Amino acid sequence: MKKKIMLRCVLGFPIGVTIGQIITIMLSLIWAKGYYAPCVPELAVAMGNEINAIILQTTLCGMLGMGFSASSIIWEIEHWGITKQTSIYFLIVSAIMMPIAYFTYWMEHSVAGFLSYFGIFALIFAIVWVIQFTIGRYNVRKMNENLQTYKKM
Repeated sequence: MKKKIMLRCVLGFPIGVTIGQIITIMLSLIWAKGYYAPCVPELAVAMGNEINAIILQTTLCGMLGMGFSASSIIWEIEHWGITKQTSIYFLIVSAIMMPIAYFTYWMEHSVAGFLSYFGIFALIFAIVWVIQFTIGRYNVRKMNENLQTYKKM
């Protein structure tokens, strides 16, 4: 299991960096009026300049990818129920996401900003979870149908 976690960390870092880069491009297309905005201005100010801000943000996006990827091992613990898996996974990724969002200024630095960001994060998590659960249930149903068809032959 440790080997799987390490492999997922190694793969998760570049995936996190890539997703972070894609998000900055999409946000720039929407709000930057033809310019590339690689980070929020508050982060550049806090870090002293834009390059330091980008280095921090890129590193933290990679760490975010590592965390999400490594913690996905939870879904493979078969003796845990779906409720336990979901709860523990959500707690872990929340504990990773919230500090990174705070340090990168993706959220307003206030209680309201934290609660708002957490609410959006939880909503996105729930939507993705429902979609994944529905796909999984459909796949199990199809496998069972195929198994019944095979048994009849």
